[in-house]
Amino acid sequence: MNFEDFLLEVNPQYQGFARELNEYLLENGCTLKISTAKSGYVVSYQHGKKKRVLINFVFRKDIGLVVRIYGGNVEQYMETIESLPSNMKETIEKAPTCKRFEDPPKCSPKCIGYVFPLAGTHHQKCRYNCFLFPVSDENIPYIRAMIDKELSYRAVA
Repeated sequence: MNFEDFLLEVNPQYQGFARELNEYLLENGCTLKISTAKSGYVVSYQHGKKKRVLINFVFRKDIGLVVRIYGGNVEQYMETIESLPSNMKETIEKAPTCKRFEDPPKCSPKCIGYVFPLAGTHHQKCRYNCFLFPVSDENIPYIRAMIDKELSYRAVA
């Protein structure tokens, strides 16, 4: 199982984006890990000394390829978050509240949850669903901007 196998499953319209992002992340010190799940391949990029996951490519039956961004430094680049198109902001707003804030024993001990304002509203979101965006022509530049910001803040941490 390798990156080329994963690419064969990606809509040809987005293969260039996936390939370019893969090269960019590898050039910036990320480690690639590919596994399979019920819905298809899971392509993860770990970064830093602690090898924390930066992003995943995953598939969803209803929408196809999505990117999950682990935005642990989101509070550092809120201007980028505020500039997202309405469909991406809606995805964030619809993400569930992190159980860690409501009932800690019901949440994964690995979960840290994200706390941030968006459009004047306070959010406490689950890290696994908060920044889970469909890959589309409209979303690609914003996905890339978020990844760039998160990667730059991780580099100095």
